Amino acid sequence: MADVTLEPAARDRRVTFENLFQLYTHDFSEFWADRPEGELDEDGLFGEYAYLDSYWAEPRREPLLIRADGQLAGFALVNDFAHSGLAVDYSMAEFFVVRKHRRAGVGQAAASAIIAARPGQWEIAVIRRNTPAEPFWRGVAAAAAAGEVEALDRRDARWDGLILRFRSA
Repeated sequence: MADVTLEPAARDRRVTFENLFQLYTHDFSEFWADRPEGELDEDGLFGEYAYLDSYWAEPRREPLLIRADGQLAGFALVNDFAHSGLAVDYSMAEFFVVRKHRRAGVGQAAASAIIAARPGQWEIAVIRRNTPAEPFWRGVAAAAAAGEVEALDRRDARWDGLILRFRSA
């Protein structure tokens, strides 16, 4: 497996996130087939991620770059927004690993390292349509939890899908 490292991203890496979000949105757009999200703009690009600037402006938000053997391999955005509405210390807001590095342990290593470095109450929300991601996140949560993992199935105005809640040591 590749040597996976995390790089806290300074604001000067914003363009890197913009570029990676094009790939992320492209991959994610298959879950929006009957929705307005995921349409290309007239310039052939997807729209910007609305909350990106807040990751350099708000203290409880962290932009991280994921590297595999030193090469850029993806990103993670961590914040403290609770899709459940319950108390939370950390939430995996967005997480992306480029296809080349998927199913090779890069995502698992990155997610595990992110959670291990931030002990407390975690929440990971997976939209209902992203069924391929559920086993991945269930495995990450089970490995990181210092106890039981609570799995909530929500379908309301706040969230539609799985929410995993656990405390990391």
